[in-house]
Amino acid sequence: MTRPVNLRPDPGAPVPKTAMVMAAGLGKRMRPLTATRPKPLVEVAGKALLDHVFDRLRSAGVERAIVNVHYLADALEAHLANRVKGIAVTVSDERGRLMETGGGIVQARDLIGDDPFLVVNSDNLWVDGPTDAIRMLAARWDDATMDALLLLVPLARAHNHGGQGDFHLDAQGRIVKRRQSGRLAPFVYTGVQILSPRVIRDWPDGPFSTNLFWNRAIETGRAYGLVHQGLWFDVGTPAAIGRTQAILADG
Repeated sequence: MTRPVNLRPDPGAPVPKTAMVMAAGLGKRMRPLTATRPKPLVEVAGKALLDHVFDRLRSAGVERAIVNVHYLADALEAHLANRVKGIAVTVSDERGRLMETGGGIVQARDLIGDDPFLVVNSDNLWVDGPTDAIRMLAARWDDATMDALLLLVPLARAHNHGGQGDFHLDAQGRIVKRRQSGRLAPFVYTGVQILSPRVIRDWPDGPFSTNLFWNRAIETGRAYGLVHQGLWFDVGTPAAIGRTQAILADG
């Protein structure tokens, strides 16, 4: 039996001090732009995707970021050293082996610490709604009932997203199931979430997906979603860049 979740957000809740920024991917869908630069350094609206992420982290009050690197890691490290200000950055080096999302979190486990932390993908771009999205997640976080809180966007508002959705929610915002093959799901994961270090346990050797941790949290009723109130863009291909910039230019 799952414990009832506190549905009332706490506007004074502290934002997680630490963020894990996932930046180690190969960027295959973004070719040929990623032939000479890692995907997080591809520019959208005059700024690298990675810089858009750090702008949001800085605005929300995040103090430190762990960034995993693999493909063209030297370029990423140089960018982090020269361009990122106001947030302490530590690199989690995956040059020797790409660990995927779950494995990347495991490799950085000792750097993450023992408090709830943010995980942010570096290949998405979002615009805050009436409230800062990261602060909104922090206000909704309930450590007594949650192991994972994912920022979601309705499938109909998932710009450039070619998928069929990811999750179903109940009335309390609990993630009750994943999308089933051949069917639509109403909500898409934005690449932004808060995780408890409790979920980092009993992992397999080698690379693996964060899906392992999510599935455990869903099975125990401790995975929740929060619907983003602003704009969100899946910037995974060269064509998506132009569409994203056109929408942003329209305000």
